[in-house]
Amino acid sequence: MPPSAAMPPAALSARGLTAAYLDKTVLEGLDIDIAAGQITALCGPNGCGKSTLLRSLAGLLAPKQGKVSVKGRPLMELKRRELARTLTMLAQFNQIPEGLTVAELVAYGRYAYGTLLGGLSKADRAAIHDAIAATGLDGYADRQVSALSGGERQRAWIAMALAQECEILLLDEPTTYLDIHHQIDVLRELRRLNRERGLTIVWVLHELNQAAAFSDHIVLMRDGRILHQGSPDAMITPDCLFDTFDMSMMRLDHPESGEPVCLPSYRSRHDARERTPA
Repeated sequence: MPPSAAMPPAALSARGLTAAYLDKTVLEGLDIDIAAGQITALCGPNGCGKSTLLRSLAGLLAPKQGKVSVKGRPLMELKRRELARTLTMLAQFNQIPEGLTVAELVAYGRYAYGTLLGGLSKADRAAIHDAIAATGLDGYADRQVSALSGGERQRAWIAMALAQECEILLLDEPTTYLDIHHQIDVLRELRRLNRERGLTIVWVLHELNQAAAFSDHIVLMRDGRILHQGSPDAMITPDCLFDTFDMSMMRLDHPESGEPVCLPSYRSRHDARERTPA
């Protein structure tokens, strides 16, 4: 979808982005604009390049060709602390340093403000407290992260990202390890932060119905390319989803909210044609 005057300005952009791991090219010549103040979901089958795109936008993977811009400035020109005050990324898997408490982990989110070695300021402590409360970890601040369940651990990492108080938040499958209750809680909280603070969010989500319910814009990817992008209403359609997942899906409207919902048919279109009587 080409940029237009009606769209919000881009918080992140990529032009001609080609990304590779060693000799394996994952993205080739990709163009994308991430609208400021909106939630964008990257969706597609496993191995389609969603996480690679996210890492490239975060500056964690240098492009083989092309460029990434942050608020109109080339990403490679930004110094590390300046970039950290603008965006942060929460990866899918993170190693936990032994003996670290939740509060200590969340405090690392304040690194960009340069106060950790000199002690935490009042603003630091307020940001840490707010991030812990926002992720439902009020009673866990002094617990060791390694002793938490998978879901609690994931919320602790999200709290660290929130404590950074940046404008752009990139999340690779933020609901991994969470049960459905905590999945919805995390997505609701992130959307609240988006709506109240104007936080730009880009997340990789596998659950299409959650992407449709909590995102403003959906990007459908396959084989390192962007096939379709647009509003959830425009993307959650049988044709767009079949192009992306090679799977027949039905489109319904949620009975409460009217938001688009998709249901798989559990048979490919090819199977369905074969089983249809002449």
